[in-house]
Amino acid sequence: MAEGIVVRGLRRVRTLLAEGATPHSLEGKQLARVRALLHECASGIGGEMSARQRASRLAETYQGLNDEGRATFLRIVATEFGPDPQRVDKAHTDYQAAIGSDAQWTAESALRNALRSSRLRILTQFNTLPQGVKFLVDLRADLLHHVEEDAALRSLDRELESRLSAWFDVGFLELQRITWSSPAALLEKLIQYEAVHEIRSWSDLKNRLDSDRRCYAFFHPRMPMEPLIFVEVALVDHLADNVQTLLDEHAPVFDAQRANTAIFYSISNTQVGLRGVSFGNFLLKRVVDDLKRDYPRLVSFATLSPLPTLRRWSEKTPEAWQHAFGPADLERIKRHLPPDATAPDSAGELQALLGDGRWSQDARLARALQHGLTRLAARYLLSTIKGGRPYDPVARFHLGNGARIERLNYLADTSTRGHKQSYGLMVNYMYDPDTIEANVEAFSRSGEIAAAAAIRRSARD
Repeated sequence: MAEGIVVRGLRRVRTLLAEGATPHSLEGKQLARVRALLHECASGIGGEMSARQRASRLAETYQGLNDEGRATFLRIVATEFGPDPQRVDKAHTDYQAAIGSDAQWTAESALRNALRSSRLRILTQFNTLPQGVKFLVDLRADLLHHVEEDAALRSLDRELESRLSAWFDVGFLELQRITWSSPAALLEKLIQYEAVHEIRSWSDLKNRLDSDRRCYAFFHPRMPMEPLIFVEVALVDHLADNVQTLLDEHAPVFDAQRANTAIFYSISNTQVGLRGVSFGNFLLKRVVDDLKRDYPRLVSFATLSPLPTLRRWSEKTPEAWQHAFGPADLERIKRHLPPDATAPDSAGELQALLGDGRWSQDARLARALQHGLTRLAARYLLSTIKGGRPYDPVARFHLGNGARIERLNYLADTSTRGHKQSYGLMVNYMYDPDTIEANVEAFSRSGEIAAAAAIRRSARD
């Protein structure tokens, strides 16, 4: 019965919002009522039914708030339900005095309990709602939106991230293959959440789920229709070098039984609120095992990945242009410029020429730019940030999972987004079962980047 009340409450607020009810701020009597309910949650007054009803009312109120109201709600939880400073101070003093004695372990336990905030009790009660896990994931997404502006929210964010990491441990997740026969609501989620290559239509989606394709996702038992992360795979007989070709809806369907290569061409995290909760590496390992079982002829597992921050990096690194484009390159480029184009007198002036993707439509000019842009991309991939990690976020993910940088592909993504991100370049990361563990160890210990000789040579030339 209590569960029915909770479900009806959450459904009611969704209905009101869908019907055009205006989200509102948190103030006056409602603010006082929310604060009182939070204190009741923190103190654990009443039985299980009372706790669920309180959590339901709080969730219903929260979902009806506007951005300002949600920020107020989160700040109350963060600032009014943390550890008691006086209790922590006393427990710490007692612990320091007990070190080396038989009472040390009891004092350590007391200090740990003193540091535990009542925020955890509140969060745990939300978790008991039928849709409470999803509510908390969405709540953290709101929290991340405000945490940079309000330092007081950071402790709450760390606690919630820790709880979500435990609740979304990979051992609890279910790997499922998504097919064209999957529920329409789930297919709509794929269209909504695709973050790498936009799904433009239902026919585009159908092509990505055809017999020569696979799509796998991790699900949490409490969020059965919400993929947490999904990967799209193409079964082919070569190392793919062009995403438009790979996604061509009119291309003939390849016989998957003849495939020797699996290309992971899109990996999308779907829940902003799970930022910092990592399970992408487990997804790829599970998918590789599943594919090897179904297709014994597969010998190569690789990606066709974007270089999402290449252009941003290059615009902040003028010396990289000087390294990539020498005088001979500039002369070659000038010879193939259209009559109305301004000839670049230096490598730095090339950025204006590459402002949009029109240059790629001129075959001779594109060839003249190829070596320089490839050198630029190779240098970018081997560049690191503070801590010795690669500048490129996708590289950090794949190298951390044991892949190596295998090959750069020129004009592999000629879409507007591809030009805007990386001048149309993409990269293959190779997952070689014989070297994955060694690569992971070297990367985690010293930040060593596994890369093919051609990549290193291109970066040095």
